[in-house]
Amino acid sequence: MWARSRALLIAALVACATLPYLNTLFNGFVYDDDTQLVKNPYIRSFQYLKEIFTTDVWSFRNAQNVTNCYRPMMTLGYLFCYRLFGLRAYGFHLANILLHALIVCLIFVLTERLTGDRVWAFVAGALFALHPVHTESVAWIAAVTDLEVTFFYLLTFGIFLAVARPGGGRSLHGLAAMLFAFVLALLSKEQAMTLPALATVYEHFYRRDRGETSAFQKLARYGPLWLFDIAYILFRIHILGTLAPVMRQITPWQIALSALALLGQYVGKLLWPVQLCVFYVFHVSNSLFNLGVLAGLLALLGLAGVFLLCWRSRDPNVRFASFGIVWFMATLAPVLNAHMLAGNVLAERYLYLPSVGIAWLVGLGASKLWRLAGPHPAQRWALALVGVLVGGLYAARIVIRDRDFNNDVVLYTQTLQVSPDADGILNDLASAYWFRGEMDNAESLWKRALAVNPENFEVLSNLGVLALRKKQYPQATELFQRAIKIRPDQPNPYLNLGETYLKMGLRDQAEPPLRMAVTLAPLNPRGHNKLGQLLFEEGRDDEAEEQFRASIGVEPTALAYNYLGAIQARRGALGEAEQDFRAALRLDESNSDAHCGLGHLYRAAGRKAEALSQYQACLVKDPANPEALVAVQELRKQSSGVAP
Repeated sequence: MWARSRALLIAALVACATLPYLNTLFNGFVYDDDTQLVKNPYIRSFQYLKEIFTTDVWSFRNAQNVTNCYRPMMTLGYLFCYRLFGLRAYGFHLANILLHALIVCLIFVLTERLTGDRVWAFVAGALFALHPVHTESVAWIAAVTDLEVTFFYLLTFGIFLAVARPGGGRSLHGLAAMLFAFVLALLSKEQAMTLPALATVYEHFYRRDRGETSAFQKLARYGPLWLFDIAYILFRIHILGTLAPVMRQITPWQIALSALALLGQYVGKLLWPVQLCVFYVFHVSNSLFNLGVLAGLLALLGLAGVFLLCWRSRDPNVRFASFGIVWFMATLAPVLNAHMLAGNVLAERYLYLPSVGIAWLVGLGASKLWRLAGPHPAQRWALALVGVLVGGLYAARIVIRDRDFNNDVVLYTQTLQVSPDADGILNDLASAYWFRGEMDNAESLWKRALAVNPENFEVLSNLGVLALRKKQYPQATELFQRAIKIRPDQPNPYLNLGETYLKMGLRDQAEPPLRMAVTLAPLNPRGHNKLGQLLFEEGRDDEAEEQFRASIGVEPTALAYNYLGAIQARRGALGEAEQDFRAALRLDESNSDAHCGLGHLYRAAGRKAEALSQYQACLVKDPANPEALVAVQELRKQSSGVAP
């Protein structure tokens, strides 16, 4: 009976975790998904495993710029999903939903183990499953890092609770499993570094056998976690050169005040998850009397009050609830330091792991009310009805919020309603319109973004691309040079500047920025292709071949194979040239350049019928191709016996 009841509760929690998110399966790739996933060569092949584990998450885009994002588990997860689903967004969304459901089940099992209270465990799991503030983490593919770190963090903590035996003994297999899970948590996100501290606090102040074990026995339980934490820090410094580059220059006083303001906003989002948004414009706090700082101070005092109230209780379960506050503050602390965070300082997804502690607190309250109402069935029915009503409202909010992640235009438009001055989002929305072919909307938004932040190098570069499209070459050149001056470590402005010089016929000036683009982003095939084209047209075939082969090594394209075929043909290596043109056709069977290239080869070899067939195939795709038109005319005359 007990097992059946428990299974029903877990089934209900799985339903709570999955049903509100099913409509995300119809959503596409949005926001950072396009760069981190769709355009990421690391997710396409296991040959990049070394890069996945030894570089930051953006290294494929810019090898010279180290960021705070070291996320091997995210990229590895994408790699497996890509193998299963290709670039079909529903597969990645499904992975997020399933991971969320597993986390909810872990919370239930862990809470039940810690408290022995099934009601408490169920309410904690249900609240976590249905809280709308988690929508971003589940509905947005790129937020999978918060799901991963939470799953492995909870798993590690659960094994930590299990490995210690009464009297201080340990299971070596359990210890190995705990450390393995911890490594996976560390490779998911930096918040995992807080786990040894939480384990230490729990061991000394909350574990029920703490009075029966010596300090050495306690250290033996959590010490390995500290050792692995230190090893992770040293490894990260070794491979990235730093643990976390400074992203924002602010004073210690501003850091402290801003941390208070951020705490207030996070607590507010947990209590009132109505106005949700993927990007909040961050403003440095300078005064203790700032409203945001005062709200944060009030939130801190409130949390401290709840902690003391629970800590002083003689009931072990109530006392354990104070650990929920410790969990919340410890796991939230890393994202309260604006000094080390990038542009998105306040983010709802940062609450995913910390909110486990708040779920424990609410679960305790619900359990106490449920037991108080025990003698009165009507009161229990009323409590259950309130729970269902709140859960229903939360689920409805999730379903509505899920729609925001359907596509870029919807997501950015909704975001700008909350953060109208977010220049990065304005730039992203403009880019989304650009790819839709809505040039006027794109230009208007880019100009608006530049007015908000004249130093936004991406906006400058995009306006340069727009000027290039309009053949306003001097204006494009100026915009790209301004972007490079602001961020000389970014490859795209160099690439666009080189392309502009090519359009202007300034080949000598085009080569240096193109080479710089390739140096900064060696895994960007577009840079290799542009430089290769320049070198080919200058007759520097060996150098051009090197660039096109590097491009193919990242992502095989028909364009690169066509140029390789042309290089081999120019050398007289007709067999190799044919292989390259055929490789281009395997990627794009209607590629007119490949058909035309094969036509030239076969014509030179005297294979007139095959040449005619290839030229005709070329004209199907490109009816105005002058070379193919002339060749078809001449071959037909030759086949009819008429001199050309």
